[in-house]
Amino acid sequence: MEWQPDQVTSDLIRHLALQNSYQYDGKGQAGSVISRIMGSRADLRQHGKHVAPLVAKEVAKANSLAQSEGIEAIRVILENEAPELLERKVQTRREGLPDLPNLDGRKPVLRFAPNPNGPLSFGHSRGLVINGQYAKELDGELILRFDDTDTTVKPPMLEAYDSIPVQQEWLCGFPAHRIVVASERMQEYHEHAELMIQGGFGYVCTCSAEDFREFRVSMTECPCRNNDVSENLEKWNLMNDPEGFQPGEAVLRVKTDMTLKNPALRDWPAARIQTNAHPRVGNKWRVWPLLDFQSAVEDHLQGVTHIIRGKDLMDSTRKQTLLYEHFGWKYPETIYWGRVKVHEFGAFSTSQMKKDIAQGTFDGWDDPRLPTLSALSRRGIKPESLRAFWIELGLTQKDIAVPLSTLYSHNTKAIDPNAPRLAFVRNAFPISLKGNYPKTGSISSHSDTEMPPRNYSIDEGVWIEQEDSGKPIRLKDLCDIDTEGNVESIDRSDKRSVVHWVAGGKPSKLTIADGQDLITVEGILEDHEYPVGTIVQLERIGYAIIEENGLLMVHD
Repeated sequence: MEWQPDQVTSDLIRHLALQNSYQYDGKGQAGSVISRIMGSRADLRQHGKHVAPLVAKEVAKANSLAQSEGIEAIRVILENEAPELLERKVQTRREGLPDLPNLDGRKPVLRFAPNPNGPLSFGHSRGLVINGQYAKELDGELILRFDDTDTTVKPPMLEAYDSIPVQQEWLCGFPAHRIVVASERMQEYHEHAELMIQGGFGYVCTCSAEDFREFRVSMTECPCRNNDVSENLEKWNLMNDPEGFQPGEAVLRVKTDMTLKNPALRDWPAARIQTNAHPRVGNKWRVWPLLDFQSAVEDHLQGVTHIIRGKDLMDSTRKQTLLYEHFGWKYPETIYWGRVKVHEFGAFSTSQMKKDIAQGTFDGWDDPRLPTLSALSRRGIKPESLRAFWIELGLTQKDIAVPLSTLYSHNTKAIDPNAPRLAFVRNAFPISLKGNYPKTGSISSHSDTEMPPRNYSIDEGVWIEQEDSGKPIRLKDLCDIDTEGNVESIDRSDKRSVVHWVAGGKPSKLTIADGQDLITVEGILEDHEYPVGTIVQLERIGYAIIEENGLLMVHD
């Protein structure tokens, strides 16, 4: 049985939503309320997927109340129902991103560095939006860098090199100032590896992974650590020789300190042997840098001033800072954000999506059930909506959970002004109309009077939804009828249900992505001449986008 909140929980959600809207002058944020609830009610954490949409709904209602009746209306409700929540100091919401620290008069150089083992997803959009927004606002540079030096665990996908720049420009609103492909800059990494060996702070380790793990745990140096420069260079050459070391027999390590408190920092690996052919450069290279080394060197070479990354990568910063100290470089300013969990997306990985697509579980990367940018775009999510979503969440290091309805609220603002209204009748039921009513006429397509109206012509009756049949109803913008279809009035005479209808029309279907399921709803769609790709608002249903074979639900 699906979880339902008790009255205490329902009141808590409502009151905290009202309080948040009151604090932020009618611009409450669901994510903030969810964080407070989960922080104070441990018993609700297991029900997060049910709590989140309830919170989003109450926050939207509170914001709507503030807009329609004024912020004082919220204060009055709280004063009567939860006065203790008014004791908190009213806050002023920060608009936009915080100032970028330690610019020192420089124009910032930022980078977004995906692995091209697949197209971009919702998770990638955060890094693109934040870095792109800073570059745009501060007249800086955004580097799009393909970190594609892993041919074993995350082998690159050739199509991604073409699709990612397109998606980056779609989301940011401008093309990257520079595009860097790591696999095409291998000579730089090899040269810096040799500089590291010659400088005495890099060495080739031939210990087994198990043996080195023991050295790391016991804080003791491995036998390879004290080899002289000439021996390390000789072993480095053997790593690059097909007749020399084989995969797993040798790695290049950065010499740090085996007694450092954090085990991950102790003589961390910089390069390894990979014999899998690379889709862009083939078998030209045998020794490939690991990400922490490759990224650190490239950030320096490209003049990156600020790195914005998840707090789960703090160890990468610590490793790379030690490398920079060896080289005598200044490490970029680093800013961290916490994890954002979207309940409706669950757990997706690029590699798993690739397998599922190959097995036919999903119909390509733009399958509406997937969290890829191509799927979101297909579903009518606008880039400005994604930008507004991430900028609103900002750069907090706190882990937060937000519902998709938060993104949808931003998207509604973006699409509604240009979304004409259409009627789609699900489970269509025919009604014959008897009496006097306007058999031809027009209905508004939008509150925007500049949008052409929808014309209709009725012969004998109309289609309505099955659930609307068998009771007195009002056909929206037409007339009141009784249960038999007799016209009672063409003016609204009482408070009966107002329903949408279709005269004529044609059979169609509406596809809805519901978690891992695709639900197809058959019905009758109002006649129209809108082209494929047009986003419309379906009366009483929600927003949908017109496709070749019907409609695809955007969101309600």
